[in-house]
Amino acid sequence: MSLETWLAFLAATAIMLAIPGPTILLVIGQSLGAGRRHALPLVAGVALGDLCAMTLSLAGLGALLAASATAFAVLKWAGAAYLVYLGVKLWRAPVSAGATPPLAASAAFRQAFVVTALNPKSIAFFVAFVPQFVSAQAPFLSQAALLVVSFVTLAALNALLYALLAGQASSLVRRPSVRRGFNRAGGGVLVGAGFALALRR
Repeated sequence: MSLETWLAFLAATAIMLAIPGPTILLVIGQSLGAGRRHALPLVAGVALGDLCAMTLSLAGLGALLAASATAFAVLKWAGAAYLVYLGVKLWRAPVSAGATPPLAASAAFRQAFVVTALNPKSIAFFVAFVPQFVSAQAPFLSQAALLVVSFVTLAALNALLYALLAGQASSLVRRPSVRRGFNRAGGGVLVGAGFALALRR
């Protein structure tokens, strides 16, 4: 793989990641409630979720999902149901005048991982996107490894940036009514993302 091809992949990935999807909405919602100190488990979950989804896509799962409507539907409905569940949970989250109790690190990690890894849109994207940057004249494994590491690193940095910005906003928001508004807005968006994913053909 040439340097120009790799830089083009980095640029395209950065642009794609900058557009908030269900994973970033989850990161923002949790960081607003818990503050930026609790962002690392979320970022780790996003990184591992992307690593699994991209690796499985390159290993052939993406082609299987593209060929099997049933497999794609199962993954789609599982991801959609989990997004709706998280949205309802965030909508109903209690608020107080003080700081919101942070989500346990293991729960934050698990939620971020599941939402990221169970997004069939990401798997389909990897199948369509990554081969454009792979050269048939070079060994596939080394190219795939470079692309996976590059994507996961950028995805983790992107999630960290959103988490830190949301965490900074969290320190400025103290009134229960404002926190409740954030929770309900974020919960509504997650539920909407779940329904959009379920209706996606």
